[in-house]
Order: sequence, then C-alpha cells, then structure tokens
Amino acid sequence: MQVQLNKQLISSRLKNVYDGWRNASQNDEYGSIADAEALLLLSGDPAGEDEPVRKGTAFQTWLLGYEFPSTLLLFQKDKLLILCSASKAKFLHQIKEGNPPVPVEILVQAKAKEPPSGALPKFVEAFTSFKRVGSLVKEMCTGKLMTEWEQGVSKADNKPELVDMAPALSAFMAVKDEEEMKCIRTAANLTSTLLVHHIVLKLEMILDKEAKITHEQFATQIEARLGSGEGEVAKGPDMKVWSKGRGLNDVDWASTEFCYSPIIQSRSTTTGYDLRSTAESSSDTIAHKGVFLIAVGMRYKGYCANLGRSIIVDPSKEQEAIYNLLLSMQSEMLKEIKDGVSAREVYQRALDIVKKEKPELEKNFVKNAGFGTGVEFRDSAYLLSSKNSKRLKTDMVLNLSLGFSDLLDDNGKKYALHIVDTIRVGADRSTLLTEGAKSTKDTLFFLNPENEIEVEEDKPSKPSKKAPVKPLVNGSPVKNKTVGGKVLRNKTRSAAQEEVLMTAAAKIKEHQQQLHEGLQSAGLAKYSEGASGGGEKEGKTWKRFQSYKGESALPREVESLRICVDRKAQTIVLPVHGFAVPFHINTIKNVSKNDEGDYTYLRINFQTPGQLAGKKDDTPFEDPDSTFIRSVTYRSSDGHRFDTISKQITDLKKEVNKREQQKKEMADVIEQDVLLEIKGRRAHKLPEVFVRPALDGKRLPGEVEIHQNGLRYQSPMGSQKIDVLFTNIKHLFFQPCDKELMVIVHIHLRAPIMIGKKKAHDIQFFREASDVQFDETGNRKRKHRYGDEDEIEMEQQERKRRQMLNKEFKLFAERVAEAASTSMGETLEVDIPFRELSFEGVPFRTNVRLQPTTECLVHLIDPPFLVVTLNEIEIASLERVQFSLKQFDLVLIFKDFTKAPLHINSIPSGQLDDVKNWLDSVDIPLGEGPVNLNWGPIMKTINESPYDFFQQGGWRSFLGGGDADSDADVGSDSESEFEADPEELQSEESSADASEYDGSDASDDSGSGSGYDDDSDDGDDWEELERKAAKSDSKRAAEAKGTRGDSESDDDRPKKKKVAAKPKTNGKSKKR
Repeated sequence: MQVQLNKQLISSRLKNVYDGWRNASQNDEYGSIADAEALLLLSGDPAGEDEPVRKGTAFQTWLLGYEFPSTLLLFQKDKLLILCSASKAKFLHQIKEGNPPVPVEILVQAKAKEPPSGALPKFVEAFTSFKRVGSLVKEMCTGKLMTEWEQGVSKADNKPELVDMAPALSAFMAVKDEEEMKCIRTAANLTSTLLVHHIVLKLEMILDKEAKITHEQFATQIEARLGSGEGEVAKGPDMKVWSKGRGLNDVDWASTEFCYSPIIQSRSTTTGYDLRSTAESSSDTIAHKGVFLIAVGMRYKGYCANLGRSIIVDPSKEQEAIYNLLLSMQSEMLKEIKDGVSAREVYQRALDIVKKEKPELEKNFVKNAGFGTGVEFRDSAYLLSSKNSKRLKTDMVLNLSLGFSDLLDDNGKKYALHIVDTIRVGADRSTLLTEGAKSTKDTLFFLNPENEIEVEEDKPSKPSKKAPVKPLVNGSPVKNKTVGGKVLRNKTRSAAQEEVLMTAAAKIKEHQQQLHEGLQSAGLAKYSEGASGGGEKEGKTWKRFQSYKGESALPREVESLRICVDRKAQTIVLPVHGFAVPFHINTIKNVSKNDEGDYTYLRINFQTPGQLAGKKDDTPFEDPDSTFIRSVTYRSSDGHRFDTISKQITDLKKEVNKREQQKKEMADVIEQDVLLEIKGRRAHKLPEVFVRPALDGKRLPGEVEIHQNGLRYQSPMGSQKIDVLFTNIKHLFFQPCDKELMVIVHIHLRAPIMIGKKKAHDIQFFREASDVQFDETGNRKRKHRYGDEDEIEMEQQERKRRQMLNKEFKLFAERVAEAASTSMGETLEVDIPFRELSFEGVPFRTNVRLQPTTECLVHLIDPPFLVVTLNEIEIASLERVQFSLKQFDLVLIFKDFTKAPLHINSIPSGQLDDVKNWLDSVDIPLGEGPVNLNWGPIMKTINESPYDFFQQGGWRSFLGGGDADSDADVGSDSESEFEADPEELQSEESSADASEYDGSDASDDSGSGSGYDDDSDDGDDWEELERKAAKSDSKRAAEAKGTRGDSESDDDRPKKKKVAAKPKTNGKSKKR
C-alpha cells in the first residue's frame, strides 16, 4: 500500500469535529452548524495550479492528511458516509482501523466500463433524508461525479435546506496541533531563508550593477530555487541557498512549493503598488531607485507561511520615519495579539498607534491587518479587520500584514510600504515564525555620490597596476629595456645574458654536487652490508597448492587411465605405470606436440629449479635439492586427441596466469570504512560536475558532498555513488580553467579503490568551461550592431564564466581540505599546478603537458592521469641529451627500488634548461647521459645488493651526476659494469619477456620430443659470437674517433626516422 494514512490523527480530528458540532449551540464559533442535521463536504476535480486552495479541499486535507478529489463526505450524527472510487476506497478503509468516534461506511462507485452500482443513489437518499444540511454553499465544484450528483439530487422529491458551514470549518482548523506547527515552522524557515540568502542578495546585485531585468523574470528566478525543468533536464533545489537555513536538513522537497508566484514591485511597475496577496509581478524592468516591495509565501506539506518586506533605495526622511513606524507598530502588535483578544480589537489597536504617531496617515493604513493561515493560505473567517468579532486562541497562526498605500514621495509619485510576517498566537503574546531583512540597516540603502566617483576612477586604474607585472614574468628585465620604443639588441646584451646563464649553471652544478653527496651518504646509512632492496626475490615465496583431498575426489574419467584435464580442480591427471597421478597446473611449465610418422608425441614440461627461463629463473621451491621430474612424454596414434589435450592444458595455464595477474593487480585495493554523513546541517555541495573514472550508464552530471569523514559523489539518478574517505586522500589538486577547457578538483588516493569493476588511484571532478549554447547565426542585436561588439561581449561573458567556475571549484577544494584537516588532525593542502613551469612529454602513449605543483608533477587533463610525488623520487636521469637531437627523455627513479622507474619521453630539447632548473629547485639529484639505459636489468642488479651499489659510488658514479668532469675517471668502471649497447640490451629484454610466456620456451619446445638436450641453451652459437665480436670491434673504433661515436650510436636508434636511414648526411652536423 503506497499511501499510509495517520489513523490516530484522523480519529482525533474527527472527534474534534463531532464534539464541536454537538456543542455548537453553546459555542458561537460553531453556531453556523448548530441546527444542521448533517454536514456535506463535496470534492470534484482538482483545482488548477493558479487557483487558490478551496476551503473544502483545505478541510479535507486537514482531516485526512491528503486531498481526495471526486470524493463526497456526509457527516451524520451517528455515522460518517463516504462516496469514492474503488482505488480511493482502498486507502480510506484505513480510517476504520483507527477507532473513529462514529462508524465509517464507504460506498464504492463503479468503474467506467462496469455496470452502475447503487452507491450514488444510496448517498443521495441519505442526503435527502435530512431537512437541514450544512454545506459550503459558495463553492462550486466541477467534474463527472459532481454532474451525476447534481442530477441525482434534482430528481429527488425532498431537497434539504443548505446552510453555510464555512465559519465552523475555519474554527475547526484554526488552532494548530504540534504536527501542524512543525510543518508551519519548516515553511516559515524556508521562506525566511529564501528571503535572506537569495532575494535580498540578488536584489542588491541588480541594484549595484544596474542590471536590466523585469519584475517577472526576477520572480521566475526566485521560483527556480526550488528546482526547474522536467525529465532529463530537470534541476533540483538550489542547495547553495537552502543549506544556509536552520532546521532544513530533513526537508521533503517534493512536498515544498510556493503559495503564489513571488511578488516583486518597484516604482516602474505600471499598475502601481499593490499590497494585496493577489498582486502579480509585472513585465516592466525593475527600477534602480525608490521603494521595492517583496512578498513571498511557501507551503510545506500543505501548510503556508508568508512574509513581505519593503526595501528603499535613497529614502527620504519621511519614508524613513514611516518605515520606522511600521517596525515599532509590529513590535507593539506582537504584544497585543494573544489568547482571548478579538480580531476587531487587534485592528483597532494598530489604527490607534497610527492616529497617535502620524494621524495624517490614517487614510493610507491598510483595511485589514492580516488573516488566519494554515492549510488555507487566507482564511477570511479570521480576518484582522474592524468588523470581525472572532476571538483569537492560543496556537492559532496569523499572517500579520501592516502597511500604508497611496503615499506620495517628494516628486509627487505614489508608493507604498509594508511589513508582513507569519506569527503564532500565544497565551500572553505572539511570536514571530518568519524573520530576517527587516531592520533599517538591511532595508534602507543610502547613495553616496562621492563613493560612486571613486569607484569609477578606480576601475581603469586596476589594469594599469598589473601592466608592468607581465614583462617581468615573461622575460628578464634586460630584454624589456627600450629606447624610443625599440628593443636594445647589441653585444653587451648578449654578453650579459651569457654571464647570467653561466652563473645559473654554476649554481645548479654546485647544488647538484651537494644533493649527490647527501644521496650517497643516505644510501650507505640506509642499506647495511648484505641487505637487499626488497626486490622480487624477497617478495616471492613458496606457494602451496592442492589438487584433491583424496582419491574419491578424482574425476570419473581417470578410470580409463587416459590423460584428463580437470578445469575445476586446475589439475592434469596423467597415467603413470597404471596409476592416475594428478599434477596441479602450477607445476606445469608448458606443453609441446610433435608429429613423427604415424605417431604424435605430447611432451609436458614441469617447473624445476635450475632452468634458464628468463624472468622466472628465480621461482622458489620448497626443497630445491629434491629430485624433480623435468618432463613427461606420451605417444599416441590419435593426433586429434593430443591436439585437444594440448589446447586444453595451454588454455588452462593461460587462464590461471590471467587470474593470478588480476589477483596481483587487486592486491593493493582497499575497502574503505563507512562514510559518516553529516548531521545538524546541510552538507556543502558542488553541483553539476562530472566524475572520472566515469560511472556506468549515461553521462550525466552529479554532485559532490562533503561529509563528516569523507566525500560522496552522487549520480543524478541517485542509483550510483562514490565514497572517498579523507584518510585515503594523498593529494588534493585544484586546476583552474585558465587556458584549459575544464576546471578540475582532482584527488590522488593513498590506496586504490574499486569504482565499478575498475581499480582507481585517482578520482576527478570536473566541469567543462566552454559554453556551446550560443547562437552563431546572429540575433536581434545584429540589427543595431556593426562590427565586433557581439564577439567582444561573448568573450567578456566567457571570461566572467571562467572566473566564476574557478572561484566555485577553488572554494569547494578549500572546504574539502579544511574538512579533511579537521577530521584527521593532519593538514591537507590544496595543490595548484604551475602552468608557467609546465613542459611537454610522453609519460604513457600520447604527448601531454606536464605541470609541476608544490608537491607533485601532474597531468590531470586527460586519462590516464599522472601524479608523481616529488619526495618519493630518488634521482632523475636525463637521457638522449645530445646537441643533434630535438628531444630528450626523463627517467624518474623512486626511493622504493622495487617500483619501476617512470619514463617521460620526447621532451623538446628547448625545455631542457627549464626542466633542469625545476628539478634542481625541488632538490632532486640529476644525472645526464647521451643514450637510453635499460632500467629493468639495472634495477634488478641494484635490488640484489643496494649496499654494494652504494659502496661502488652509487648514483653519482653510475649516472655521472654532480661534478661529472672531476668524477669521470672514477665513474668509468662502474659505468662499464651497467651500461651496454642499447640494441643488445633491447634484445636481451625482449628475449626475457618472451621466455616468460609458456608457449615460447625454446629449450623445451624445439626438437622432436627426445628433448633432454636443454643444456644446449647455455652458450651462444658461432654465428652469434661472430656478430658480437664484430660489434665490439666497431664500438672500439667509434670510441677512438671521439665524439663521433656518440652521434653514430644515437643514429642507430630506432626512434630516429629519416635521420636514422642516412646517419652520414645529418643536416645539423653540416650547419655546425
């Protein structure tokens, strides 16, 4: 059941109705129904959105909690008769379960296609059996049911006399219980929050900028704070506004709406000022001086709250005095309005204050000082006028409206002033439910002509202050010295530049020498003699595995003593001397098949110690000294079966390897703790942002919320979310959209998390800065503009939009950092990339712009993202640094030697000095060389014994960092140990990679299956030795020729395209 009625509340209110009806003769408030034998409440089709809520609908909502259209209620002295459709009857049956004061009988109308039931005639018969019935005689209901009802009554012989029960219904609903007060308080808080945190601020901005906007447009913008649009383009409530209100944490936004379209009036309103709640915002442009009247009312779960304010720009003394009178009058009226006071006395007291303070304004005072409110926005039964004798009671809610109309200003123009608030009647005095923007400092704006002049003079002075800054950033002061507008170009200038460069190079060299000395001493202190770097050998351990727990678990196929592949147990069962012997797939290295004559040979090679198998030669064994089976060979005349078995074993091996690789990749993924949602206030949000890595489904913007111990990204449909705890945030970046297409808040995690089915080290929230929604074909402006005015205006709007985006995202990033620092007790700072220090390179597969930050080197524009923490870098190696090359490479070696070095390739040689200066400025030691090094074997050797590496001179001798000239002789020996010909190292690496895969082992797969000749791989053949000897001779010859050897060795590299084909005709060498 979708709708749950509050049965106890309905029974309680039904009891109040029947008690009031029975005692109506003793209570004037219910006097209108004292003689009524029954009460009839009609409800037809729902009213339109623009129509006010009818009293009958309000009473039905108050009584039942919901509006039930096309439903008739007949209150009889002994029972309650309800006529409705079958669907509504399902919900209304709940009333019977709440112990109502009288029996409830429900008559169900037949559906359209069903034969008519006797429900309506029975209801008409019950109605016409009475002589005097209370009803809402002034309300006209429409709809199919109402037509049938009128036809049924017209045919009846006896028609009862109808009396108006509207005053009695108002009395029933006037005093509010606690549930009603809770809804009204929320409505009042919503209204006050909207006024203070949006309407007044927006109006101030309009006045300050003298923006051209109509009253109607302003009212529409106010309404949009509750959301706008439908379907996929729908926008929710503007939480930037609502989050600032108090007590609005658990608001049901679906039950929140405006009582009427907000009313904005200024002196440019052609129809003049209107203090009635039925006034409308006109389509006239808002004036920028004079009196502004604001009225706004909001409804929450059916209950209304309303307020109105007057804002005066450049007020006269008279206007200021009248406004102060309204303030003092409201304060006095709050004391007067209390339990037992009549509505007439309230109005008379307000009029007395006007007569006493400003008797000339008596004729301008409003004709009533407010009205009762609640489910019905304006209950005229409790109108605060001079003719209403109704008495007020505790817990009634009134709309106190004080104002003056048709006032004349100094220029003879009419204006009006009002102050409207929702109040609660108390035993001794009333209290305000709405508040804000009422004191003179908030509502009276005084113009100061001198300040306006100063502001106008300051505006052009701002760019003049920034003008001299730009040359200093982009170039040295020497370059910008001019005489007669011409740049000085002479030898003195060149000499000065060279001197500056030489001085900078000397400083870098001296600083690098200190860094290398510190790195060497730290390495010796860190690694004791015999200690390893924690490489792969330490990480690998003997892994136990078990195929079956007993013979009973073996598959049935083994009974035939044939080779069986059991994928479920990851086992191959082999027949050996009449026994079925299982071998786990991890014990098998590979399988090979050869055909010889009429027979096919299947050879299964096992993992054994002592094999030269590339990267797997250090696979650990439980007892390497045990006796191992190297291989097993089977012969069969059924070659097709051996093909199938070979394929099954190979596929199973690949599947297991793939599963192990996936498990290894997911080993560092963590499962975060539970995100604690913030309570007591609305969480700070960044709306309309996209996330990367993207979630499944359609690409739609969501919102990011800051909670107690982390962040939460919520997809627009609410179906998917991403939680990031503050404890898992390693770096927080904000990248503005200056010279970029998007503005970014980027989070680099300490440990990866799973997003969907992917592992993520980085999470990025971004919004595109470009505006694609503009008209390129021209518009009305082009009729009056000749030139580039519209393009200039668009550029200005683009700049403003980018500035607002940067401000919004930076503020959110700072809030994240503040919340994280508060939560963890550790400082998390927002890191912003320095674009002026950026350089281009290829860290993955494409050329990107890499930007340094205070703590990192990052690329955040496109995935895959790059975030390198600077304090984790051991040393940087600059490779392919040669005069003849246009590009060089940068290799970053990490302090954790088990981590693969990061290669950033193809950096333009023109940025070499910039990269060197930046690396030196962040205290990263440098090494420099003319060729690329094969870092795989190098790091493996270092990991085996870091102590020996640092004992032999460490990085300084190996890479020639620091004082390279003086240490050249010392470092030559260590270089010869690690440096090799790039082509040779490349071939060794490729062969090692190939041997890792099970299908490419030459020692086991080649040959005819006799194959115990594996030792033949231990040495090179004669052709290989001849090739290496020739290569060694050519290398010695190249070294003897001096520098020419370097250029030739580089020309042999495959990375050079056209130049590599003709190394002797290098154009750059000719220019030299």
